[in-house]
Amino acid sequence: MVGISLHSVVPVRTEAREGAEQETQMLFGELCTIIEEQPRWYRVQLANDGAEGWVDAKMIAPIEGKDYTAYKKAYASAATVAYPMTYAVSENNGQTIPLTAGTKLTKYEVQCTQYEGREVRTGHFELLGVGFRIDPNMVIMSPLPLDEAHLLQTARFFLNIPYLWGGKNAMGMDCSGFTQVLMSLFGKSLPRNASEQAKQGRIVNGIEKIKAGDLVFFSHEGEERITHVGIAIDKERVIHCSGRVKVEPLDAQGIYSAEQGGYSHRLIGIKRL
Repeated sequence: MVGISLHSVVPVRTEAREGAEQETQMLFGELCTIIEEQPRWYRVQLANDGAEGWVDAKMIAPIEGKDYTAYKKAYASAATVAYPMTYAVSENNGQTIPLTAGTKLTKYEVQCTQYEGREVRTGHFELLGVGFRIDPNMVIMSPLPLDEAHLLQTARFFLNIPYLWGGKNAMGMDCSGFTQVLMSLFGKSLPRNASEQAKQGRIVNGIEKIKAGDLVFFSHEGEERITHVGIAIDKERVIHCSGRVKVEPLDAQGIYSAEQGGYSHRLIGIKRL
């Protein structure tokens, strides 16, 4: 059985109960395979990154296999919401739905009409036969170039989004949720967790060789395993989510936090996608 999220954000939990830890989230239009059922709950595997967990059954809409296949094919090249938060309006009932960055919009196009002698542009997309209108200025139709200028221009809109374990939306993100969402705007598909993201791309040997967009991996003091990830802006700065999304100094030792008066994360490795 397969399904789709028709809500802005759907919590994916470690257990089939409301109080369970949030593992990740599904965004509007994300697909999943339902691999187990319990009363009121589905255990799902997300089509986008393979993450698994439990979701409230009423928040997932079961769909036909042919719709799943068609939508999954369209998902990879779909337009993308590029800003932390915007709204779409259903043409079915006129209701609005908030959409967060990284949300994919299938069958997207920009429609132009004349109003009082001027051209009005409206974004339009469809999901399961329902049309939606959206501000086209909030959407990108193809991936952004991955360079320092575009990275800075895009990332600044995410600054100060608070940290939330398992989050990947404008109301809260964890470190790997932030990197997954932000890099998707540049056409880079990442697994959900930092340790899995560290297996992607090729190794960059030395901080002096860093380029904008490289993933930078860290551990906390006294630990050897990867516990944190950020994105390099240049050789001396990293943007990451720790407490909130912020830009901090980076060097061969790790991230220096002026707020903490020392190094908050120890550098382990650098990967280029």
